[in-house]
Amino acid sequence: MRKFIKFLVRFILVLLVAATVFFFWASSSTLEESEYETLTTLEHKATPENDSIFSIVTYNIGYLSGMTNNLPVEKPKELFDENLEKVLVETAKVNPDIIAFQEIDFNASRSYHINQQNKIAELGYKYIAETVNWDKTYVPFPYWPPSMHFGKVVSGQSIVSKYPLKNHERIVLERVADNPFYTDALYLDRLAQVVKVVLNGKEVVVINIHLEAFDKKTREKQLAAVIELFQKYGATNPTILLGDFNSDPSYENAAIEKVLALPNVGNAAFSSEKYAFTFNSKNPLHRLDYIFYTRSSIEYVSGKVLTQFGEASDHLPVEMKFKLK
Repeated sequence: MRKFIKFLVRFILVLLVAATVFFFWASSSTLEESEYETLTTLEHKATPENDSIFSIVTYNIGYLSGMTNNLPVEKPKELFDENLEKVLVETAKVNPDIIAFQEIDFNASRSYHINQQNKIAELGYKYIAETVNWDKTYVPFPYWPPSMHFGKVVSGQSIVSKYPLKNHERIVLERVADNPFYTDALYLDRLAQVVKVVLNGKEVVVINIHLEAFDKKTREKQLAAVIELFQKYGATNPTILLGDFNSDPSYENAAIEKVLALPNVGNAAFSSEKYAFTFNSKNPLHRLDYIFYTRSSIEYVSGKVLTQFGEASDHLPVEMKFKLK
């Protein structure tokens, strides 16, 4: 009996040591912190086709996993290849001047280590602002079966542009306070990505966000900080706030109402009486993605939800065409 107890104690200790080693290894980063915020100008020439009416798109690209996002199902490389091709074809048709992405993979096992940002930039986007919000050696999610684990993830938010970008900034928003330590160590950062786009000599501030999806109180706090940023930059520059807000106006005490109530702020492809949905892309029932702008300095031309992108992501993109006043 004593031998059995000793064996059991040793076995449990080995398991604990192994679990601890795995935890610290899995939650470790793969990049230097200085690599989390980069501004790049590519060599290829990009010649914008107009200089009066501009277009901008926000797109939670869902790392090109389509409707399989976060589900414990097989995701073959063909799925990602087909979704990337769909995005490339439709983006070329829409031909926006600026695109803000959320949930885009730079180097991740789950999407077969394809830098999705760089592939899309090859369409003629010379200027790239990249922010990493998830850098983990091994993410054990979805939890079961282990063969479905994300593994290595380097992912984040990105802005690609045909016009020069400057003054890039990565702002980390408040984390979920009551997440268990093991969840928090493997969780992503929620970001406000800020960059200036030079259009006709004017510096237009673009704020690209991806707010907390699962904890309402944290999402509200994050949005309060984002509104402060929006108002700060909007006081001096034409400013566009866009991204995945993870809030539909129909939700009870919806966080997004705080932005909708702001004075002198426009909202692309949206009216309180009727608005197009962006989630999910297969059966859209919620509006989670928005493009807000300062009415005093930006003239709205048109906007729409780009349903033609189909199920390349679980979200649909939103486009806005605009002029500068």
